Amino acid sequence: MKLFVSTLSALLLLTCSGPKAPALKIKTGLKGDKATPTAQLQLSLKTALEDYTVTYFLNDQPISAEHQFSDEPLGEYELKAQVVHQEQTYETTTTLTLLAEAPPKLFTYELVNTYPHDRTAYTQGLEFDGELLYESTGLNGKSTLRTVEFKTGKIIENKPLDNAFFGEGLTVLQDRIVQLTWKAQKGLVYDKASLNMQKSFSFGESKEGWGLCNDGNTLYKSDGTQNIWKLNPEEYNELGRIQVMTHKSALKNINELEWVNGKIYANTYQFQKDVVVIINPESGAVEGVVDFSGLKEKVTQHPELNVLNGIAYHKKRQTFFVTGKNWDKLFEVKIVPKS
Repeated sequence: MKLFVSTLSALLLLTCSGPKAPALKIKTGLKGDKATPTAQLQLSLKTALEDYTVTYFLNDQPISAEHQFSDEPLGEYELKAQVVHQEQTYETTTTLTLLAEAPPKLFTYELVNTYPHDRTAYTQGLEFDGELLYESTGLNGKSTLRTVEFKTGKIIENKPLDNAFFGEGLTVLQDRIVQLTWKAQKGLVYDKASLNMQKSFSFGESKEGWGLCNDGNTLYKSDGTQNIWKLNPEEYNELGRIQVMTHKSALKNINELEWVNGKIYANTYQFQKDVVVIINPESGAVEGVVDFSGLKEKVTQHPELNVLNGIAYHKKRQTFFVTGKNWDKLFEVKIVPKS
């Protein structure tokens, strides 16, 4: 009897569940559903339905079928079609990618000076405050926040992190040092003069901490994806994000960050080459790529030697300082156009 009742209930449920959703597909009129900031959409719907109405949405904002891009930031968008047919409403979505308009300019470097660097430092963050170099190092049980005399490589002060924390990027903001941790979803705030910890804060939508920089008013935080998050400099909550895009695709594994003259310079972790990318912080476009090939061969080769990571700008000298994880040298360079 129980089996009969269950079978009858299932049949009634199927009968009352309404019409089957029709096959729907959004056509953008763009190759690979990829657009540039000056592109215009030509939206249409592939469907067997007749006599229907359709409304299109870009990230839940209604748009016309011939939407002209203007000031939208670059990145991946959800494109949705909402279809009404015979008093039934159906939806379908696809991903639309807004790419940079032009390929990045290519740069290389001129070597100015070479300085000693602690070979045991798994460098994560690097930033100058005047002549003093602040450095954040990683690995559980080995992570530190330190100040360094850059010409000699002498560690002036070395503050170990709790063993539970894997240190990541840092930035100097007014009288504070802000340091990220990797997977603990915590940021650490220190008094700049004493390196005493003042507070910690939790991450929001971004689940990991990688690189950090600031423009004097806003913090910029990478999380290992294509996203760079904008943080409030007082409460450290996320205000929004930019997505880092080339003219071909999203650029992921964005790591150590440095703010220089209105642009974000960023290491890319485990990229095919030793490069730094130059990012427009408004649009997310990769405007330049700096090829640092050859520097890694200039350091002592050993089993723990790892990738290029760590870029700091010296305002007075107008030069960049770069190093890597477990590199025994710190290089002062000028970035120049590639011929």
